[in-house]
Amino acid sequence: MRELGSTTWLDAVVPGTVYTDLLRNGRMDDPFWKDNEDRICALMEKDYEYRCRFTLLPGMLENHRVVLHFDGLDTLADIYVNQIHAGKAFNMHRTWEFDVKGILQEGENEIRVIFHSPLQYIAKAHKKYGNIGNDDTFEGFMHLRKAHYMFGWDWGAHLPDAGIFRPVSLLGIREARIDSVYIQQNHTQGKVRLSFQVETEWSAGVISEESPRPCSPELTYTVHMTEPGGRTWILEDSPQELTIDNPKLWWVNNLGSQPLYHVCVTLLYQGRTLDIWEQKIGLRQVTMLRKKDQWGESFAHQLNSRAIFAMGADYIPEDHLLGRTCREKTRKLLEACREANFNVIRVWGGGCYPEDWFYELCDEMGFLVWQDFMFACSVYELTPEFEENIRREFADNIKRIRHHASLGLWCGNNEMEMFVDERCWVTKPSEVRDYLFMYERILPEVLAKYDPQTFYWPASPSSGGSFDNPNDPNRGDVHYWKVWHGGRPFSEYRKHFFRYASEFGFQAFPFKKTLEQITDDPDDFNIFSYVMEKHQRNYGANGKIMNYLQQTYRYPTEFTTILYASQLLQADAIRYGVEHFRRNRGRCMGAVYWQLNDCWPVVSWSSVDYCGRWKALHYYARRFFAPVMISCREEGWMTREANMNRQHFTFEKSIRLNVVNETLKDRQIKVCWQLRDSKAAVLRREEQVIAVPALTAVWMDKTELPDVDVFEQYVSFQAFEVNCGTPEKEDSAGAKALSEGTVIFSYPKYFRYENPCLTWEIEGNKIRVSASAYAKSVEILNETEDLILSDNYFDLNGDTKEVEILSGNADTLRLRSVYDIR
Repeated sequence: MRELGSTTWLDAVVPGTVYTDLLRNGRMDDPFWKDNEDRICALMEKDYEYRCRFTLLPGMLENHRVVLHFDGLDTLADIYVNQIHAGKAFNMHRTWEFDVKGILQEGENEIRVIFHSPLQYIAKAHKKYGNIGNDDTFEGFMHLRKAHYMFGWDWGAHLPDAGIFRPVSLLGIREARIDSVYIQQNHTQGKVRLSFQVETEWSAGVISEESPRPCSPELTYTVHMTEPGGRTWILEDSPQELTIDNPKLWWVNNLGSQPLYHVCVTLLYQGRTLDIWEQKIGLRQVTMLRKKDQWGESFAHQLNSRAIFAMGADYIPEDHLLGRTCREKTRKLLEACREANFNVIRVWGGGCYPEDWFYELCDEMGFLVWQDFMFACSVYELTPEFEENIRREFADNIKRIRHHASLGLWCGNNEMEMFVDERCWVTKPSEVRDYLFMYERILPEVLAKYDPQTFYWPASPSSGGSFDNPNDPNRGDVHYWKVWHGGRPFSEYRKHFFRYASEFGFQAFPFKKTLEQITDDPDDFNIFSYVMEKHQRNYGANGKIMNYLQQTYRYPTEFTTILYASQLLQADAIRYGVEHFRRNRGRCMGAVYWQLNDCWPVVSWSSVDYCGRWKALHYYARRFFAPVMISCREEGWMTREANMNRQHFTFEKSIRLNVVNETLKDRQIKVCWQLRDSKAAVLRREEQVIAVPALTAVWMDKTELPDVDVFEQYVSFQAFEVNCGTPEKEDSAGAKALSEGTVIFSYPKYFRYENPCLTWEIEGNKIRVSASAYAKSVEILNETEDLILSDNYFDLNGDTKEVEILSGNADTLRLRSVYDIR
């Protein structure tokens, strides 16, 4: 590759990108380091050229057609084969094919791909059309079908990369090939009927959306299907259906297993194999349950006839430099989601449609995917050319993704119905019209053709479309930002009973070792330094963290303590929301927080930072997304916005416990709680056994504690499963602890924590941590801050807890708790 016009060629890697190739060849500085981003961004004012020379395989030109196939070109590209222009690309979300049989020659051939400046393109488009979108992104970004976040976001940099970011292949086609296979499922009691729709493309046809068609008499196909560890079906002569008795059903994480059936469709012409389509599918029924009830209308994932509570986070692209992504990196991130008890992941609409391996891993691990189409936070100019472009984009991605067991729903866009309804980005009436055309006519039309069986939702948030109160708390999904953007306290969540919260979040700083990826200057390790604020894209947000810090904790006097305190703020903010939503299961059926991951080292809403380190929030998520969870609706200063200087300063001090059971098994749960002093000595103890049916939440009676000393006394509580065998942690009757927690009644900054004198010992892959007093949010870190544990940021009641090392080296440890925020 080279900058167009340069005489110097550099070694390139495909799949890859311009930035990763320049970086690999020492022609570009690290774009994440300090403020290099601005200088690196300017490189995209230029054009770049890729070249590949290859020798044609013998017999390739004997095929009826030969096509050059690109799985991903980012974004504005001209393609040349042997110096002849083969075609152009202008959408990174599409696959591109070019007929090249008449251009290729025996022996050596050459492919050249020239990428044109995306910055110049969007600047010209903005000048021509004037459409606007969110302020964090370069003007005109919506006119280019390129991942929007590359032009900036309130957590992303301005790094509009380019390149051949997915594989390239040269395909020889005989008489015909398989265009797509669509397998529909019809479930009845104890059996499932599969319907096969195999569409083929004749080599004589022109590649277009209209050319694929069902198999004709000249073509036949066979279906070979294998059940995991069991039965096999071989169907010949173009079968239309297959009925499977006693199917092994696919379930989400923690509700069941994820059996995947292997399907192989072979296309034949006069008995000769032409093409093979192979994938894995899961047998399941999945839709969204929308049913009128006493609160409005339900909105819940319904899987195999069971309404499930969605627990997860919003997923953004994993890197600004797509050349750095890989299956193993995605696997590690999704394994972190499985460890945190996720069952849903929402793919946010301002990035790109993920790689095949993302969906394959979600199939394997049991996550339902809420899949946005790639539109976010702007309005679009629906010209005939743009409509044709996005129709092909939709078809490409629907056909690529639709067979996955993990696909839960398609969603038209992110936050556009809500903001267009408010006329936030609207500069002319046609933009409102075009919004309705795109998401309520064009997308439903394309889905009706290619995937009629998967639920479609026009926007997030939405109540069903047509600007009908898009953020209605009683219907559809909601994005709620009064906590964080609105500055409201954590307890504000408890005033709302959303049907499905698909975005809500709170920022935190990443770890010191992650920040060392952006600077080595000690002066930069101040949250208000230029470099720190350069890596904070939500304007003024470091000050917002400090405002919430003032409400909650004492002022930290050391940099890493600020990082720690910010992570506890984030974790508690989201915990307040999720626990409240889960306690109201049935009315609320989804808690998907913003956001799961980062695409560079940045201060953001993520629970897993760019380097894969788990923030406190991710460990909290493991607990507040636990299948069986106990939580407490306490009343105290944190829930009353207390002002102790008012004349009649009184407030309720009480607890009300709740147990939620997000499993398919009825449970007998013993609930215990203790009133303790700051040394963790028990002052009062209560317990009760309750029945918690499958997929329900059960409230206990409220207990008032008017005489509690808010400065020196707190409540601990636990849920034990009755008669469950060998316990992991036991009460006096030998029952297993499933979930636990603590609450105080003052602000944490006023509670008189005793020094817990934390100690630890390591035996094998286990760490035992002990405290001599109440220790809140105990953090265990190693030297490189990359230790992943079975639990962290937990509370100790003057006792000992054993955690397992999942990854990382624990030779050197340091521990702290809220006591150390000072």
